[in-house]
Amino acid sequence: MPQTLSSITTTDVILIQPSRSLFDLELRAIWRHRELLYFLAWRDVKVRYKQTVLGAGWAILQPVMTMLVFTLVFGKLAKIPSDGIPYPVFAFAALLPWNFFAQALSRSAGSLVGNAGLITKVYFPRVLIPLASTAMPAVDFSFSLLALAGLMIWYRMTPSWNLLALPLFLLLALLTALALGLLLSPINVRYRDVAYAVPFVVQLWMYASPVVYPVSLVPEAWRSLYSLNPMVGVIEGFRWSLLAAHKPDFELMVMSAAVVTCLLFCGLVWFRWMDRTSADVI
Repeated sequence: MPQTLSSITTTDVILIQPSRSLFDLELRAIWRHRELLYFLAWRDVKVRYKQTVLGAGWAILQPVMTMLVFTLVFGKLAKIPSDGIPYPVFAFAALLPWNFFAQALSRSAGSLVGNAGLITKVYFPRVLIPLASTAMPAVDFSFSLLALAGLMIWYRMTPSWNLLALPLFLLLALLTALALGLLLSPINVRYRDVAYAVPFVVQLWMYASPVVYPVSLVPEAWRSLYSLNPMVGVIEGFRWSLLAAHKPDFELMVMSAAVVTCLLFCGLVWFRWMDRTSADVI
């Protein structure tokens, strides 16, 4: 029999309403829905590789082909220095975090629009959607890392104990993409131009980061301003932890980490504010 209004107890009712505080980041709700985060990320992985011929091979082919082009154009023709590291390894070590960041940012920026049907039908912490989209490229990163290991074996390069710091810089790249995804994904709900602007901005951003050139080419007077780019610390950290060929500028890394922390906090607050009406607009 259907329940009457008088028979419904307080334990049967869950009241869902927007929080009045912008600084309520729903951390408890995110933890309660952690399994949903896993299923959302796993769904994106399966969709990415579904009905493909090469499958995970694309995660290796793309950075390898980009590395070959960079080696020919910037290493051989432009003669850009690589701090004593073979240029193919120098470029590949930077392409690993950059490709991870670029994919994570592009997917998280369009994640709310891509999950419009889910958002309008059921309640859950919306922040799980850009978070799952940001974490998914870690699968591609794992395959690309194997390709770099093979390249290092070819050049007879062995990693040092610095390799233990690699997860920290991968986390920093993930948080950078997540922070920007939290800022851009609600805007993309209202203005779909964001989906077209992000790939263009990411392409320009790559040349403003030390992917094809070392930080040593940047004038000393501009280093502090240059370090406001959070990917500078990420890429320098990757090269240091994987190749250990030179001592990095830890001041750049600390500055990049501070910028990411500020962006992440602002992104969470902005996302919570825009989330109040996203379901109505999407």
